Amino acid sequence: MQKDIQETTKKVEEKSGYVKKLADEIGKIMVGQHYLIERLLIGIIANGHILVEGVPGLAKTTAVKTLAQAIDTSFQRIQFTPDLLPADLTGTQIYLPKTGDFTVKKGPIFSNIILADEINRAPAKVQSALLEAMQERQVTIGETTFKLEEPFLVMATQNPIEQEGTYPLPEAQVDRFMLKLRVTYPNKVEEKEIMQRIAERKPIGISPVTTPGEIMESRKVVDQIYIDDKLQDYIIDLVFATREPKTYGIAIEEMISYGASPRASIYLNQAAKAYAFLQGRGYVTPQDIKSIGLDVLRHRVLLTYEAEAEELTPDDIIIKIFDNIEVP
Repeated sequence: MQKDIQETTKKVEEKSGYVKKLADEIGKIMVGQHYLIERLLIGIIANGHILVEGVPGLAKTTAVKTLAQAIDTSFQRIQFTPDLLPADLTGTQIYLPKTGDFTVKKGPIFSNIILADEINRAPAKVQSALLEAMQERQVTIGETTFKLEEPFLVMATQNPIEQEGTYPLPEAQVDRFMLKLRVTYPNKVEEKEIMQRIAERKPIGISPVTTPGEIMESRKVVDQIYIDDKLQDYIIDLVFATREPKTYGIAIEEMISYGASPRASIYLNQAAKAYAFLQGRGYVTPQDIKSIGLDVLRHRVLLTYEAEAEELTPDDIIIKIFDNIEVP
């Protein structure tokens, strides 16, 4: 077993060499926001989509666009609006009068990295079209189904402060995001540097430092990263504690309306492995699970009216669970 872990660690060291280069290349454009950049890398390596909540102006769009440029892959930004149609996202069939046939014109969803800006502004039909692409990695136009090229990452943003004209995302769709991130303001030093960079108006070139093929190779190595049975049980305990907190001696059952789904266990396992990969290790530690756990669980725990009345957030509940579940 020890030999296998050492071999996997060696593979991780070989295949993760581009990760620092990727982060450094993104850092040429981005000031701060290390949390966002690291989670973007985890998402694309672990093959999971990301939902980002944050006020406007925090460089969410810039981060995803820069990531696509540094990976040398295709990128599309889609502005979600109330009048957006599914065909605006997926594409449509166009009639050719000369031949009497239909031809398919593919939409912006046929890219490797997608930024779904203000996703909660689009109606249910558009959300369902995006849902197929996210879950099945395919798009159906008319009677034809098209496979999407890998890697395929959707990063969706939503504004927490302006709710007029928005549609709540269906729980089934929210559950399909591996991570939900909360992006905050930069500190004073970072904001001063941002201000100075913008004022200088110096163009900064981004060079591709990796390829989609290298990302796919990384995923194969991530799948081989060792996670002990005790840590797998730890993940299951964390997820089950959101459903049956009383069983674990945590007095918060009146605060939780619905606990995390089985996808939480799957995604927490995958994300912990990807986090270990970024650290250059061939095995998962309890700290890996703790570091990424909040991002995997926060959007899967629905609170009761009592919890909202006490101004509790899902983060408060999940932190309490982490504090009470014994670490192996």
